[in-house]
Amino acid sequence: MATLQLSVAARNALLDAIETQVGAAPVIELRAGAMPANCAAVPTGALLARNAIPSDWMSAAAAGAKAKLGSWTLTGLGTGTIGYFRVVEAGSPDVCDIQGDVTVTGGGGAMTVDNTAIALAQVVTVNTFTLTAPNA
Repeated sequence: MATLQLSVAARNALLDAIETQVGAAPVIELRAGAMPANCAAVPTGALLARNAIPSDWMSAAAAGAKAKLGSWTLTGLGTGTIGYFRVVEAGSPDVCDIQGDVTVTGGGGAMTVDNTAIALAQVVTVNTFTLTAPNA
């Protein structure tokens, strides 16, 4: 297998380009069940929460990583256990740009929340979300 390494500047540019692609006003979805095979696949599982996140939603990339900015909260639309998240484009809700697993804080998921068990109208807070570039 080939080995590929990127400079810090290239990693940071890659991450900043991802934020540009997604746009300034993305929407986050929290869904039950198993994550689809890729972002192009139809979402699976019940939609448990969906909300716009802040328009300046990620920090500037530094050292090959980019963390969420501001407070991200969602309100439960249904009852269930979060299995994964999707970040979709605001103007094109069927266009998923990022997806990953969700755990409670300390659980090691790509995104961590204060509680993975959602009830109708319950507020869920995203505690951490960081994009990390290859070989960072």
